[in-house]
Amino acid sequence: MTVLNPVTDDPISPEAIDGAGPVIALVGPPNAGKSTLFNGLTGGRAKVGNYPGVTVELREGRLKGGPAATIVDLPGITGLHPRSADARVTVEVLEGRSKVVPQPDLLIAVIDAGQLRRQLPFIGMLTGLGIPMIVSLNMYDLAERDGVKLNPEVLSAALGVPVVPTTAPRGAGRRALMAAIEGGQAAVPQPLSREAAVSLADEIILEEPGLNKFTKAVDSVVLHPVFGILLLLGLLFVIFQAVFAWAETPMNWIDAGVAQTAEWVQAILPDNWFEGLIVDGIIAGVGSVIIFLPQIIILFFFILILEMSGYMARAAFLADELMLRTGLNGRAFIPLLSSFACAIPGMMAARTLDNERDRLTTILVAPLMTCSARLPVYTVLIGAFVPATKVGPFGTQGLVMFGLYIAAIIFGVLVAFVLRKTVTKGGTQHLLMELPTYKRPHVTELFLGLWQRSKIFLRRAGTVIFTVSVILWFLLSYPSNEIRESYAGKLGSILEPIFKPIGFTLEMVIALVPGIAAREVAVGALGTVYAVQNADEELGQMSDVLASEWTLAPALAFLAWYVFAPQCISTIAVARRETNSAKWTWFMVIYLFALAYIAAGITYWTTIALGGS
Repeated sequence: MTVLNPVTDDPISPEAIDGAGPVIALVGPPNAGKSTLFNGLTGGRAKVGNYPGVTVELREGRLKGGPAATIVDLPGITGLHPRSADARVTVEVLEGRSKVVPQPDLLIAVIDAGQLRRQLPFIGMLTGLGIPMIVSLNMYDLAERDGVKLNPEVLSAALGVPVVPTTAPRGAGRRALMAAIEGGQAAVPQPLSREAAVSLADEIILEEPGLNKFTKAVDSVVLHPVFGILLLLGLLFVIFQAVFAWAETPMNWIDAGVAQTAEWVQAILPDNWFEGLIVDGIIAGVGSVIIFLPQIIILFFFILILEMSGYMARAAFLADELMLRTGLNGRAFIPLLSSFACAIPGMMAARTLDNERDRLTTILVAPLMTCSARLPVYTVLIGAFVPATKVGPFGTQGLVMFGLYIAAIIFGVLVAFVLRKTVTKGGTQHLLMELPTYKRPHVTELFLGLWQRSKIFLRRAGTVIFTVSVILWFLLSYPSNEIRESYAGKLGSILEPIFKPIGFTLEMVIALVPGIAAREVAVGALGTVYAVQNADEELGQMSDVLASEWTLAPALAFLAWYVFAPQCISTIAVARRETNSAKWTWFMVIYLFALAYIAAGITYWTTIALGGS
């Protein structure tokens, strides 16, 4: 099993989980807070490994602050008769049929305390496995908030195992669970049939509101067929306004820091090739990308809030009718929405879809969603060619960004519709999903997620973009820094005739090639191109440079290209892994390139016709 660090993507160990110490498996239904509990028990340090033969990942960590033990976080399941790939892996591990993960020595069965009546039959299924078990009644604080009162001792007596109320994000909320683990209190549970589970629930639940008033009041708006859709669109609108408005000041700080760093280097180094490499290659290339870190953080802040609060599942229900019209169901909305952060986790999230044709279609259209790597490209072009004026209380730049995201959704839906009517034709399934209770996002979990995404972005800036900037600087500087006489210019001129009909200049073509490594690299490449060309001048922000160097028609064509063009090489590699098919991967790459070329050409010639040359 290939084990990767979830933050750096570096290989950690090629071996399978060896079960050093007892193996403790966390198992439970989706949305029961299992992953949060895993982070708490392991201190947030985990290894991620691909299960061989399928594209399902398992998380492994060491128990923190307790006896030596290996914690394995299994994919969520609702029963022992799985239909999806991730659920099949979980069942294989539980039944001892896995060749990678040994059968657990201890199960921690994690269920939502507020959903005990519905999830207790799942506990009954686990009792038949004959594995020592502890039951975690998780999110106990939220159940009490909603007016639910339970008697865990009744369930403990019936099963003969510890039943522990837990609040996963807090150390105090995990203390009783840790005591049960350290004290060796786990035991093989008594069998519990489905019928007995239903009767037992009446004894355990002392008080149960018919429907939580808070949830009912919020859902009456959130799930309304009209107001709910308007709310969803409003949330997206606010997010993209915030991406511009909130990020402006910290972006200016970073830009000033990059400029001061360049000036400091120029002051201490002699005027030679090495100074040019550092200033025009590395600082100009990497600096033109890291300036967008505040926007990345703001975007992920909102996405994590939506996930942690329980709203994301409601958004899936709202999207179900639209998804059905495309041949998908609402569950596909969550992987597609995840793709707005990055297409890679979006493609991986499609594993939860039971229908294989739904899963394939979702993977094929995920790259059309506007991932965070597009933000630098969009921002620099919008900043260059869209005036920072107001339409009422809203900024025009945020409105354009919102329009680009909406366009991605519309075209993604259209492409999904065409695919489901043609190459991925097949039956559809209606959405069945248990809505989680509303939760207050935990600050530690939120900042851990933001920190991980920031590290990934900065790591790419320090590796991929750094490397590309150095190579591109050399290709642009030799044998002459006149662009058409440089190595980069000569290589770009080979592709230039292909892109000339859609208005791309040589500088654009040069930026496209390294942009395949990662989308944001295109901005760094442009920064290096213009830094080398204007080595004796202070360039200022990239938006100002492009406003003076480009005209409107090619700029809009370049923007249209990035709405559709295939994403980074990593995304293509993950598509190959997730589909397990070179044919489908090539199909995805070719149709995306074709759409990008057509869209850029239409945009260019339409702008010319309207006088925007």
